[in-house]
Amino acid sequence: MELAHSLLLNEEALAQITEAKRPVFIFEWLRFLDKVLVAANKVDVKEKQKKLVDQLTGLISSAPGPPTRKLLAKNLATLYSIGDTFTVFQTLDKCNDIIKSKDDTPAYLPTKLAAVACVGAFYEKMGRMLGSSFPDTINNLLKALKSAESQGRGEILLSLQKVLNGLGGAAASCHRDIYKNARSLLTDRSMAVRCAVAKCLSELQNEAVFMWTTELENMATLCFKALEGSNYGVRVAVAKLLGTVMATALMPKQAAVMRQNVKRATLEEVLELMATGFLRGGSGFLKSGGEMLKGGASVSREVRVGVTQAYVVFVTTLGGQWLERNFATFLSHVLDLVSHPRATQTHVEAVYSRRCVSFMLRATLGSLLGEKAQIAAGKEICQAISKQMRAVEAVVNDLNGENKTGTADVSASQHVMVCALKELGSIVQSLSATSSPLIQEPSIGLLETVTSVLLHPSMAARLAAAWCLRCIAMALPYQLTPLLDRCAERINNLKSSPEAVSGYSFAMAALLGGVHQCPLGIPHSKGKLVVSIAEDLLRTAAQNSRLSLQRTQAGWLLLGALMTLGPSLVRYHLPKMLLLWRNVFPRSQKELEAEKARGDSFTWQVTLEGRAGALCGKPRHLRFRLPNSAKKFNYESFCPEMRS
Repeated sequence: MELAHSLLLNEEALAQITEAKRPVFIFEWLRFLDKVLVAANKVDVKEKQKKLVDQLTGLISSAPGPPTRKLLAKNLATLYSIGDTFTVFQTLDKCNDIIKSKDDTPAYLPTKLAAVACVGAFYEKMGRMLGSSFPDTINNLLKALKSAESQGRGEILLSLQKVLNGLGGAAASCHRDIYKNARSLLTDRSMAVRCAVAKCLSELQNEAVFMWTTELENMATLCFKALEGSNYGVRVAVAKLLGTVMATALMPKQAAVMRQNVKRATLEEVLELMATGFLRGGSGFLKSGGEMLKGGASVSREVRVGVTQAYVVFVTTLGGQWLERNFATFLSHVLDLVSHPRATQTHVEAVYSRRCVSFMLRATLGSLLGEKAQIAAGKEICQAISKQMRAVEAVVNDLNGENKTGTADVSASQHVMVCALKELGSIVQSLSATSSPLIQEPSIGLLETVTSVLLHPSMAARLAAAWCLRCIAMALPYQLTPLLDRCAERINNLKSSPEAVSGYSFAMAALLGGVHQCPLGIPHSKGKLVVSIAEDLLRTAAQNSRLSLQRTQAGWLLLGALMTLGPSLVRYHLPKMLLLWRNVFPRSQKELEAEKARGDSFTWQVTLEGRAGALCGKPRHLRFRLPNSAKKFNYESFCPEMRS
């Protein structure tokens, strides 16, 4: 392969090697040429340019593969940009003649694709230096596009992207023709073609004003349809196109505004268009009457993820300063998305929508805003949580249970709470000690707001609040012990509330789980406090059937969390815990058999919850044997009701 390392192709060496190795030899030479051309002496290049051009153009007809044609096109364009451009039009005409050829055989396809790649590379490298030849070239490519198969369509579209990149605004006369021919291919069966047309249109929108003015709604609908059944590459390309078009519609480039009277879209219009894709998918507003009556089919995951990525591109394109000024509007919009009935038709859809909205918030706030702006964003999120919680409390306190709208609002609020609390926790954790003003300022009341969500009717919201408190404790370790004391006090005072028992036990477990990441740790006495609360909850679980399940879950959850503190603390409480573990299982085979004849589904649920908690809470760092009955117990065989 050392013979391939020369400015000119070593034709003698090429002739001596076998047919199978020649493509590798040519590829190696093109790789070397790609590196050496930019560093070579211009005088040497000009001396050998004629021979080099002949060799490179000759390779176009040798049916090169994709990597070879890419290097071939790049080297030809670089050669003309460094050396003389006298013969560039002849080479361009030769490529156009190959593209015009009516030979559609598979054997001739690589030659056509190589010619297409060369045309794109010429215009990308030299642009307006090629004069007024571009209309004929573009028309030739568009004509070939109509009859090309999928591989050809993809290569032509990528070539058009490069032509538009090189010519800029000079190709304005051809913009509409390119748009009309390319837009229908956004829903092509081939994913590679969809990807290529998205890249081509992304380049086109830089200069084509009509794409983000009169054609804005059509572009959005086409992008939503392109996302249906898409793969990762298509979603990235289409999201970039959609997000950039929407950002340009909101804040057009100064040059475009100066050239013609451009009507700018409002932020509400742009966000409404993007929300259409998130909530309705590619169908938009033109749904059939039957679908509207049924509630409509759910949006595919590919569309929802693609629109999510487009939101991130949209905000990123507009920049951190824009986000800082418009954060309240943006936050309200994305939280409205996740609380919309169409985004939460099923539990799986609701979880998926929450993940999408959480990604939007983290990908924008976490990367675009500085410390002060993130603290301001944290305040805004805290206010949104407080507002939601007040609405939930109003519904819960309404003793008249006929308020169905209020019940639906409570159900929708859990998704808002989860997204807002996750983002608030992420902000505090990323700011670390810098987040102190956010916690300490009384007017914000962050700790009070977050702890109030521990009483939310939804378990998802309570878990999110517990996770947020853990983030606060990890960012500001001095808050860990006061938060534990506050939760312990509340759980003792509100034992009669199922939500309070569940929520505050979640919070205590989350805080205990974060102790190993806090350098200050917690006082040794807190372990005793946790054990006494857990023991009390398990002992009183049977006293009130309304609270049995929550108290059982909470007691074992606290004991399981205590295990994370390590053997140095756990060994002091081991006798009590061994007693609790043994009491939850049948003590003998006779007692095990007797269980089959008694109990309904609820009592079995409480029993199994306790045994599951005991098994989960067994510490790995302490070695002891569980009762044999715990190992032998087959729950389903003893309680057929639990199978369903």
